[in-house]
Amino acid sequence: MIYLQLFYEFFKVGLFSVGGGLATLPFLQDLGVRTGWFSAADLADMIAVSESTPGPVGVNMSTYVGFRCGMDQGGLGPVGGILGAVVGVLGLVAPSIIVILIVAGFLKKFRDSKVVDAVFTGLRPASVGLITAAGLSVAVIALFQTVPQPAASMDATVPYWPAIAIAAAVFACLHVPKLKDLHPILYIAIAAAVGILFRL
Repeated sequence: MIYLQLFYEFFKVGLFSVGGGLATLPFLQDLGVRTGWFSAADLADMIAVSESTPGPVGVNMSTYVGFRCGMDQGGLGPVGGILGAVVGVLGLVAPSIIVILIVAGFLKKFRDSKVVDAVFTGLRPASVGLITAAGLSVAVIALFQTVPQPAASMDATVPYWPAIAIAAAVFACLHVPKLKDLHPILYIAIAAAVGILFRL
């Protein structure tokens, strides 16, 4: 059943994505490849929407994937989509709740443990590596496009100059003293308006 699979898959994502919402990206990439629930382009769109809406990235993305899967495969229409969204979020947050309850029971012991300190020292660079790898993958999806090559065995990946121009403009603005203090929502809204205006 799709709802059990949603819970199981997002439970695994929530259990192993140490480092916050962005650390879920490598696991979500793998999830999309294995299940076919969403493509790499869908993932990039989900990240853009998740970063533009309130709430943690992982929760927003599990809501979106759960809703889509529930709508498409649940057989209950919109109700199935809502149920899928709830199940996806519950699967994602359940490991954190379980771990917090366990840790709370042994807080003093964990706080003074050198082993736990050593574990977290090792987890930090691993989290940075996972987030960096996922960020680079998303950058490639956002800044390049695949062009079919009828005569060749493989499609060509070429720079998508409008997206590169927007990214460069935002990057430059963030290094101008008077502009870098503007709220991120303003940059998101302007980029969205440019995309709509020029149909990017």
